[in-house]
Amino acid sequence: MEAWERKLLHTERGVFEVFIKGDGNPLCVTHHYSEFNETGDYFAETFTVTNQVFLINLREAGGSDKSHEPYQLSMLETIFDLEAIREALGLSHWGLAGHSTGGMLGILYGIHFSKSLDFSVIVGAAAREYMTFSEDCIYNEAHSDYERMQELIEALKQPDLSLVKRKELSVERTKFSLHKPEKYHDLFHLDIHKGMSEARMNFFIRELQIYDVTRKLEFIEVPTLIMCGRFDVQCPLKYSIEMAEGIPRLGIFERSNHYPFLEESSRFKEEYELFLYERK
Repeated sequence: MEAWERKLLHTERGVFEVFIKGDGNPLCVTHHYSEFNETGDYFAETFTVTNQVFLINLREAGGSDKSHEPYQLSMLETIFDLEAIREALGLSHWGLAGHSTGGMLGILYGIHFSKSLDFSVIVGAAAREYMTFSEDCIYNEAHSDYERMQELIEALKQPDLSLVKRKELSVERTKFSLHKPEKYHDLFHLDIHKGMSEARMNFFIRELQIYDVTRKLEFIEVPTLIMCGRFDVQCPLKYSIEMAEGIPRLGIFERSNHYPFLEESSRFKEEYELFLYERK
């Protein structure tokens, strides 16, 4: 598999590590606390056939700048960083595709910077805090796998974790988010590996408690496609349905958990390509 091109991009808000791959109209892909590298990302890889994808390491992730103040790790500050990255790339507009917390950033970006977007794709995400009121969420204490998931998250934060052990724990964690866990090795078969920014994760957990932009969805003025697996245990489907009340384009994947772009990859690509076609 072709590696991603790495670039250190100097912006007015600092230096950010960006990985580039694909041809076509520009598309921003990021995640709130993942650390990417030249091996790429399964979600981002999905779009490289149709778009030139810019996979971005945010502040405190990978080779990007550190934060000077804690607030710089907030979701709002992060979308200001994304705007600075877009401008430094010389792009007047780009699309944005976000999965999970990347989708939450995509929602905020659409609310505040629709003028910079051609479209957005939001997958397995939510416009408000999704743990407290949903026992279907694996981060809710009432969920049967809650305790083990918390143990895995804490273990994966350890900076001195060996690559072998990190892989083992990551596989176990990911299997909770698959509709058919036994298909893990069929779905995740590429040489793609990424890390996690502990600083960003820790700040996100606190900020999430006050996250709610449901009443601001009307400010998103660009075509937006929402997609979610029927059995999503991270951001349960009801939160995508809720968003679809204000953003009416919703694709529900009946044989997927949190990874519809892998679990039902053909249909996912069809939905995306149809969305692009109908925008013309």
